[in-house]
Amino acid sequence: MLAALGAIWSKITAVLMSVIMTFLTTTGLHAETSTLNAEDYLNENVKNVILLIGDGMGQLHLEKAKQERNITLVMDTFEYTAYSRTCSLSSLITDSAAGGTALSSGVRTYNGAIGVYLLDPLDIFSHPMNIRELCAQNGMMTGVVTTDATSGATPSAFSAHESSRNNTEEITLDQLASDADLIWGGENGYAEKAEVEANGFTYVTTYDEMMALEEGSRSFAQFTNNLWTLEQSDANTPNLEQMTMKAIDLLDDTDEGFFLMVEGAHIDKHSHSNYDEGMTEALEEFDKTIAAVLEYAEADGETLVVITADHETGGIVKNDDGTYSFTQGGHSAADVYVLAYGSDNFVKDGETINNYEIPQRIAYTLGFTQEQFPAEVFNY
Repeated sequence: MLAALGAIWSKITAVLMSVIMTFLTTTGLHAETSTLNAEDYLNENVKNVILLIGDGMGQLHLEKAKQERNITLVMDTFEYTAYSRTCSLSSLITDSAAGGTALSSGVRTYNGAIGVYLLDPLDIFSHPMNIRELCAQNGMMTGVVTTDATSGATPSAFSAHESSRNNTEEITLDQLASDADLIWGGENGYAEKAEVEANGFTYVTTYDEMMALEEGSRSFAQFTNNLWTLEQSDANTPNLEQMTMKAIDLLDDTDEGFFLMVEGAHIDKHSHSNYDEGMTEALEEFDKTIAAVLEYAEADGETLVVITADHETGGIVKNDDGTYSFTQGGHSAADVYVLAYGSDNFVKDGETINNYEIPQRIAYTLGFTQEQFPAEVFNY
């Protein structure tokens, strides 16, 4: 029976692929086959990985924040600066779900998809493994931290597999069934304390509860106030830097190492509304978090730090008078930064890569093989 279903699905897939190829040709997208060589990225000195994603953070977001807040940014000090192409499989302009899937799983998919293939959106036959799952399955501790709701598109891409980013309840169930050691972010209305604890997680809602967590525990946080501000939004709500450093303290507890994804979601959210002050503050908090992470990595000596974005939001441009302005409320197709610390061969300075290569390169830096995390993936 399964063999017959598989044969039928193969025929359907062939037809769908023909339709997709026609669509891609008419929309100007082109096929790409990733052929990375795992040995080119191996770094035996790297045991831990911290991937920081500034949601919606384009190159000119940094310039706008520096100018309007009169600050310098740690992101400007990275020795290796590369660029990422951010299109999805269904559009030249990606959303955070497809962008997050590329950054987590090494494959491009359609806008709105969370960790599923274009041709198997309901996850009937298979779904791509994401980099956090790969690390967890090989003994590493793993975590997801965000200023968004825990079921937001980017954190979900590292902890769930669903056909739509709008499937909040199903995403939450996936996360509670996952092998993550911690998932922290804003409340989403579906993660109830009893169910969280029934799945082996400690339910966390305050800064004090977060700080009281001990190594070896698993935790699921549902904070109720702003997490993106430079300071705590109230006396008992953490900000991104505090969450990140506590997460590192909890995960840095095994010889096998850890993987942590950190998202600054409000660079994107405030860019959608063209809210200058909010965007620049969220970006400064994200950069402050990066500074703390780099201090840890420099002292640790075994940690790869990667900073990137899933897409650009707001279409920021430089005006004739030298100022920077939003030109729209949506996403754009602009390339975004890829910054790396801790491995001289993760990226070449000035090169442009595809977004789906980032988790592949992370896997190979850690010593995983192409069989464990394939690079021969047909993308567009």
